[in-house]
Amino acid sequence: MIDEALRVFKDLDSKDFRILTGIETEMKHFEWVPMEQLNKYTRLPFEKLEYRLKKLVRNKLVVRITQPYEGFQIYFEGYDVLALNAFVKRKSISAIGDEVGVGKESVIYEAILPPELSIGEPVPVVIKFHREGRTSFKQIKRVREHLGEREHFSWIYAARLAAQREYDIMTTLYPEVSIPKPFDHNRHAIVMELAKGSLLSKTKLIDPEWYLDEILKQVKITYSLGIIHADLSEYNIFASEDGVQLIDWPQYITPEHPHADEILERDVSNVLNHFFRKYGVKRELDETIREIKNQTGKSAEDIKENTENRSEIPTVEKRKLEKTLEEGFEEEDLEKSFEEDIEKDIFQEEDFETERFETESFEAEEFEAEEFEAEEFEAE
Repeated sequence: MIDEALRVFKDLDSKDFRILTGIETEMKHFEWVPMEQLNKYTRLPFEKLEYRLKKLVRNKLVVRITQPYEGFQIYFEGYDVLALNAFVKRKSISAIGDEVGVGKESVIYEAILPPELSIGEPVPVVIKFHREGRTSFKQIKRVREHLGEREHFSWIYAARLAAQREYDIMTTLYPEVSIPKPFDHNRHAIVMELAKGSLLSKTKLIDPEWYLDEILKQVKITYSLGIIHADLSEYNIFASEDGVQLIDWPQYITPEHPHADEILERDVSNVLNHFFRKYGVKRELDETIREIKNQTGKSAEDIKENTENRSEIPTVEKRKLEKTLEEGFEEEDLEKSFEEDIEKDIFQEEDFETERFETESFEAEEFEAEEFEAEEFEAE
């Protein structure tokens, strides 16, 4: 778990990060990265490399085999460390706290974003670590033929792809759609605004009709931008005094998807069923779907053109918005992103010294835990 990564983070230095990144890089070519390959990559004397690898294995950041040769793999804890180090160097976080959410495909931790000005207040945020490769790679692999038999790199591809897709679409939708503000992304992790309020599934609403209208309004806006959430339910909607926020976006699709109508209907049906079961609020599914589509007055081609021409998408290659998990993802896109992260994060070894993190600020004690408790919300 990430607790292991946090426990040892402050004890790692630039050479440890170079070794971890060497394993990460060479896992593109080896199921188990040979010691000889790491020796070439890190340029560390064999004895020092061996000593540091033993420490990384002992700290559960790296896994080692000895047969048929001595080789190493980086696992999620080691990948967590690399992402955290990147966020720290970029000053995207200054402290990290407790786990605030966990699912089969992600784990979420509270964190602190340093203020832009020294006189400003720190901003509470969360870090979402994607875990798709650990639990669901077989399903993902079935719809991504380009991954082929590269099982040894599968979890990096799966988790990284999900995080990159989610960050890209969040930067595209924010702030027109009510979602947490995205701040940064590296490897399989995203730094984003703390969602307001509490999960709809755990919330007792005094005015459920108003909140249902607010949710459907966000679905309409999202559809008008050429996006369908594709995994919407009471478990990824937050409700607060100010309204609602939609979370968990990596499975989004576009209206051009062959099953777009079916998936949109499932999203809306999940929401309507929740409000009917819990509050007795009844809405007709067909009528609601028509309202969502008719709101824009646009065809699928119009929606696509609108999305492609939006000037608010500087961080996303427009063509990525048309891709879905089912339709696949160009391998060279992921490879390019992978190489860019490595170039930014590790090759200049002196950066580790000049941008080192004040490890004391990484202690959970810095957080007032009460501020991060998700309380059940009763709207006025």
